[in-house]
Amino acid sequence: MHELAICQALLSQVEEIAQQNRAVRVTRIDLKIGPLSGVVPVLLQRTFLVARHGTLAEEAVLATEEMPPRVRCQGCGMESVVPTNKLLCPNCGDYHTTLLGGDELILASLELQTEDSSYEPLPASADFVEEHRDV
Repeated sequence: MHELAICQALLSQVEEIAQQNRAVRVTRIDLKIGPLSGVVPVLLQRTFLVARHGTLAEEAVLATEEMPPRVRCQGCGMESVVPTNKLLCPNCGDYHTTLLGGDELILASLELQTEDSSYEPLPASADFVEEHRDV
């Protein structure tokens, strides 16, 4: 189950960001996940419930947003959202496309609680990104 390794890497980065911002708790983690990333959001959610124990994110909510596959046609230049299993240009039908999105796994933002009990929504760094752009 690679979701456990992904959760461990995610929590490691979240803890580092939280410590850099002197947070005492992480209350929310927002991820953007593409269907071509190889990550199943529901499995990641379940794994997160176990992996978060003993971390600053022990009570955090993990929110996921699915990012649709997007391609640019090399023939006509059109950029389009396409079905996961059909990366063809919907304009001209060409199969020579470049994947622009849908394969990402991005830590989009965090909400941190500091000692003064205020919540601080932070945009996350782009360090936790897995992208494969060759189609």
